Amino acid sequence: MRPRRPWSGFWWRLIKRRLPTSLYGRSLLIIILPIVIMQIAVTYVFFDAHWQTVNSHLTEGLAGDVSWILQSYEADPSPGNFARLADRAQRTLELSIDFNEGGVLPHGRRPSLFVAVDRSLQRALDERLDQPFWFDCDRYPAYVDVRVKVPGGVLRIIAPKDRVFATRGHIFILWMTIATVVLTTIAVAFIRNQVRSIERLAAAADAFGRGVDLDFQPHGAREVRQAARAFLAMKARIQRHVDQRTALLASVSHDLRTPMTRLKLELALSEPGPRNQAMKNDLAEMEHMIDDYLAFARGEGGEATDLLNVRNLVDDVSHGAVRAGARVVVDADPALNIKGRPTALKRALSNLVMNAAAHGEHVSISARGLPSRGVEIAVDDDGPGIPEDRFEEAFTPFSRLDESRNQNAKGVGLGLAIARDVVRGHGGDLTLDRSALGGLRAVIRLPGA
Repeated sequence: MRPRRPWSGFWWRLIKRRLPTSLYGRSLLIIILPIVIMQIAVTYVFFDAHWQTVNSHLTEGLAGDVSWILQSYEADPSPGNFARLADRAQRTLELSIDFNEGGVLPHGRRPSLFVAVDRSLQRALDERLDQPFWFDCDRYPAYVDVRVKVPGGVLRIIAPKDRVFATRGHIFILWMTIATVVLTTIAVAFIRNQVRSIERLAAAADAFGRGVDLDFQPHGAREVRQAARAFLAMKARIQRHVDQRTALLASVSHDLRTPMTRLKLELALSEPGPRNQAMKNDLAEMEHMIDDYLAFARGEGGEATDLLNVRNLVDDVSHGAVRAGARVVVDADPALNIKGRPTALKRALSNLVMNAAAHGEHVSISARGLPSRGVEIAVDDDGPGIPEDRFEEAFTPFSRLDESRNQNAKGVGLGLAIARDVVRGHGGDLTLDRSALGGLRAVIRLPGA
């Protein structure tokens, strides 16, 4: 098998880059391109096989008439014969004849709009006439001016333009163009209607991924409606799974809180001491774990969306880090706004900020707008950080990357998992990187309001 040449791959990539990327654009290309090619092909065939052939016959006929007039005049150049010749040419051939005694032929000729007509008439006159001649197809809108040098002057012949070329040819092109425009408009309307149903399905899928429940009904072609019904069935299954998981963990949480409440009551009534305080700390950690489990399972999916000011959100979260003993620096544009679920976003950002405060002494929170009208919120700390090859592992639920930490430390490894789940549920993403402060950098990117 012959290997494909490198330049062919280059041209193919170049063409692919120029092709439309949307389904709407590609559908239009599939419909319009054949229509345009057909229009060009039909027009070319018409002009080549019909229009030029008709014009050739017309110019040959006019050249024959001019040759007859010239021969008749030269046989008897008397005024009486010229008058009879002019009258006969006017009545039978629709040609006007004039004799310019002592005249000369004009020099040069303006280029005609229809070059093919000039060439055809030039060829026909060359074949029929031996005398010098000149003609102009554009001097008069409806006539052709032909002049022939004869002894004593110039014989001028004015012929109707329809004696030279088919003046109705442009009507054919006009009707072809009108038909193409009408068919293309109809095709665009139908394609737009079909693509709109796919766009609705994509919008419903995106909204469901962000926790927004849209009133969506299948529309469009049979295949699109089939895909929409499959999406609705999948959505119902996922929603049932989430509801069952949330109900299960809520039930477990409720069942565990009852004995924990009794233990807290007994510890409150018992004598204070080191062991008493240690057991209270264990109970507090267990209660925090249960809250984390329930929040991870619930995902704050039932909360309504609202317009949030990024600076206010950052300020609210930073206060918690300050109370935890960290030095926090905030640099956020007060004009930035995002649309989302307030409690969920606050919890996600709080997880990142409190995680930074727990592992570092200095925390920096910055927020800026993106060229794509999105918002970027970055949380930096000067803690020990995480190895780059374990960034993704840090988002795994219940992951504890630092094995040297005491399991009694607050947290169960769900902070980053909850934060990324919330951010992705808003159509954004959460990534990790090395911080300029020396520790970890967590970056939230969200679509703008």
